[in-house]
Amino acid sequence: MAANFWTSSHYKQLLDPEEVDVVHPLDKEKGITSEEFKLIKIHMTTHIWRLAQQVKVRQRVYATAVTYFRRVYARKSMSEYDPHLVAPTCLYLASKAEESTVQARLLVFYIKKACTDDKSQKYRCEQKDILEMEMKLLEALDYYLVVFHPYRPLLQLLQDAGMTDLTHTSWGLVNDTYKMDLILIYPPHMIALACIYIASVLRDKETTAWFEELRVDMNIVKNISMEILDFYDSYRFDAFKGIPEVHYKGNSEEKINAALNKLVMKP
Repeated sequence: MAANFWTSSHYKQLLDPEEVDVVHPLDKEKGITSEEFKLIKIHMTTHIWRLAQQVKVRQRVYATAVTYFRRVYARKSMSEYDPHLVAPTCLYLASKAEESTVQARLLVFYIKKACTDDKSQKYRCEQKDILEMEMKLLEALDYYLVVFHPYRPLLQLLQDAGMTDLTHTSWGLVNDTYKMDLILIYPPHMIALACIYIASVLRDKETTAWFEELRVDMNIVKNISMEILDFYDSYRFDAFKGIPEVHYKGNSEEKINAALNKLVMKP
């Protein structure tokens, strides 16, 4: 893995905001809207988190898997790359990239167990399906598997600022950013700074002088902060409890199921 973010493939692959959350033409033909596209990604992010908990991998593996998942759909269609299969395969691939390998058969075991528990077959897959999808994902990702996350710079920045009492709140905020595409757009340290900024406001802590000393672009920090706050305004969370479950407003859950059904129907 590259030791320097600025020389890494992650940095070279950062996207402009208008390049994410764009519905692929093939998905548009199936009737997938921009709202449904976002909801599916959030829903499958939660699915990856549940699987990660069951196979007991480090949080970094989960975060890398979600990054792969979102990178794939910035390039490929959900019609061709079934989210139900891409999600566990991203976790499988991330476990290898982060040197915490999980066997594909173990993922299949927990997926089948979940299908049995809720009497749903939509997530069911076999080991060969994951192994075949792994090769497709590697190609979709151009074989670039390096991911830098905000967690390390977050701890370093909090230590530098003498604000380690904000660790729990800001860490929870970072967790929540994986429900969005921020990791595809902004450098990890800027995401960390935005989370510290929000946490300091929530805890009524004065940080103006410290941010000025950093000489970072506060417009970017505030833009990221606003995206996070807008996201909270759109969804209800059990905030700051690991990776929180999303409590969809209105009939969004029904919309997700309807959208996923569109993907398996003929156009």
